[in-house]
Amino acid sequence: MKCEIPWPNGYKGVIVIQLTLRQKKIIEIVKEKGPITSEQIAAQLSLTRATLRPDLSVLTMVGILEAKPRVGYYHTEKPLPFFIGDELRQLKVKDVKSRPVVARDDVTIYDAVVTMVLEDIGTLIIVEEGGLLAGVVSRKDLLKITLGQADIHKVPVGVVMTRCPNVITISPEESVYEAARKMVQYQVDGLPVVVANSISAKEEKKEVEGLEVVGRITKTNITKIFVELGAGIY
Repeated sequence: MKCEIPWPNGYKGVIVIQLTLRQKKIIEIVKEKGPITSEQIAAQLSLTRATLRPDLSVLTMVGILEAKPRVGYYHTEKPLPFFIGDELRQLKVKDVKSRPVVARDDVTIYDAVVTMVLEDIGTLIIVEEGGLLAGVVSRKDLLKITLGQADIHKVPVGVVMTRCPNVITISPEESVYEAARKMVQYQVDGLPVVVANSISAKEEKKEVEGLEVVGRITKTNITKIFVELGAGIY
């Protein structure tokens, strides 16, 4: 089963969910015999109600089935609201990214903390001259040093940040799926969105190549996509 639907707020792409074989059988039973109770569906499949409960929850959550008290489940005949699968990769990071919140690597730990609090962010992107990526610093990084004996009004944030090339990044043309996969794999809350670029370094009087920061994508961005999608469907 697959259905193309528009994303909310101008997002583009197709969202796909992969149904299990049992979920497909449940849909067939409800289409043929609905309205039908969960006990009757379970009997048709020689399973218990408890076993079917997660499948029925998924199918009602996405709008394929609906349930009425004392009546049972019936098929809604609505297009499938969303699928999670390969075609989710069609939604690009450039379509959902947020503006980058950045600081220079010579700002103090104190200034970095203030910026993160005022901007309500979990990771601060650190840049060099021209906006090229230098590193990132997280809440955990700052917490560790503020709990120590360091003078946070004097120590530069560059001392505690994760430096390139150890920073996990994403490009605007990569998919939201890939961004989410990287966040899970590397256990980070967000990623700098970058493009390869070169700038003229005033001090060195030459072209310097690096990664220009053009945005950020976070777990909040990705969660917001699904919340807005749900709001647009139901």
